[in-house]
Amino acid sequence: MSESAAILKHQFSKSLGLPWADILPASRLDAILEEEAILSRSRVYPPVVTLWAMLYQALSADKSLRNTVKCITTWLTAAGSQPPSSDTGAYSKARGRLPESLLQRLIPETANRLAQAVSPEHLWCGRPVKVYDGTTVLMADSAANQQGYPQHGNQAAGCGFPLARLVVFFCLITGAVVSACIAPWSMSEIVMSRLLYQELEVDDVAMADQAYGSYVDLALIQQKGADGVLRKHHARKTDFRKGNKNGIGDHQVTWHKPAQRPEHMSEAEFAMIPKTLVVREVCLRLSLKGFRDQRIIVVTTLLDAQRYSAQQLTRLYGWRWPAAEVNLRHLKTTLKMEMLTAKTPQMVRKDIWAHLLGYNLLRSLMEYAAPLADDARTQLSLQGARQHFNQMLALLAIATRATSKRLYAHLLESIAFDLLPARPNRHEPRVVKRRPKSFPRMRQPRAVLKAKLAA
Repeated sequence: MSESAAILKHQFSKSLGLPWADILPASRLDAILEEEAILSRSRVYPPVVTLWAMLYQALSADKSLRNTVKCITTWLTAAGSQPPSSDTGAYSKARGRLPESLLQRLIPETANRLAQAVSPEHLWCGRPVKVYDGTTVLMADSAANQQGYPQHGNQAAGCGFPLARLVVFFCLITGAVVSACIAPWSMSEIVMSRLLYQELEVDDVAMADQAYGSYVDLALIQQKGADGVLRKHHARKTDFRKGNKNGIGDHQVTWHKPAQRPEHMSEAEFAMIPKTLVVREVCLRLSLKGFRDQRIIVVTTLLDAQRYSAQQLTRLYGWRWPAAEVNLRHLKTTLKMEMLTAKTPQMVRKDIWAHLLGYNLLRSLMEYAAPLADDARTQLSLQGARQHFNQMLALLAIATRATSKRLYAHLLESIAFDLLPARPNRHEPRVVKRRPKSFPRMRQPRAVLKAKLAA
């Protein structure tokens, strides 16, 4: 490793890597690089420096390669070293060399280690809960991206953006991303989530909305030794007069395996699903100030009505929106992942993994700051954490050990005291006040429109 690379590795470890000093120390990261057979040559951007630079890029307000290279040249100059060229070519090639498998592997690595530090008293009924949902992201309109992630079918050729679908599993307590799946938008969220069930652990509780509340989903979750809490699919009817009653609006019934095999499953996989499944259907009452109470039905494999009462299930399902929908909004809006500028599918996926990893980094900071805020995790601001962290990075990179310790303590205090206002049952109309510009929509490829202007 060159002298400049060694300096950058040290500076990134002192600044960007500080929240992961225990979760992902330098020794563990080096071991992972060795396990992945990622070799490092004597260059400015070895794999470990490239990894930290990509995380810095994901967390920055300016996500351009130029801004990241300027940060690197500035830090090297401050350390008294000869900075490399400000051209982005070397960094761009280093991003291309970094294996996607490394970024993907670090997601569960960091999330699981962060979850292990959570006190059992903060778990729901002593069980770890994982909440999942899906969304889509856009990317640069290049030929390679269009081939790998075609645009939506209702858009004219050359007038849309390539579109990728993303399904993410979040940890309920820490909010960190545990696992994720990326595919073209034509692949169903249901199929993608069933691939991710393989990463569930024994004793996990998986929670999702009614799109996933089917027999196959509950059976696949139970096969992993986990339990599901899913809102009942709208196509399935419920009659609380039947089955073994646990109380009003709470009973156990036997579901039967569907006769038709899902297209994405092989005959062998479908044969492994049990022919019957005992599930519990519970009617939950969700209250919203100013509105009539809403009643929904969830289906679950948690059959113990004493330990997992209807009140406990209501409390759990009430966390689904902030744990899934709001966290997806953080990824797409706060971290600006909704529109990616990479020109190839490989780099698009790397950018997504880098954003998920950067998000986990912020969640680690918030988890360490939570005890200072009386464990008010839901009131900690992810945007505030990102802003405070970005302001500290340059100082942490060149600070002495004593100064670094003092700055980090101040950082955690700033995050803990920058609380969001408590707004229970907040309800806002989903409308846009700002009027759009009067320009017409693009309905022909850009080359055709430019030719018309030149004619």
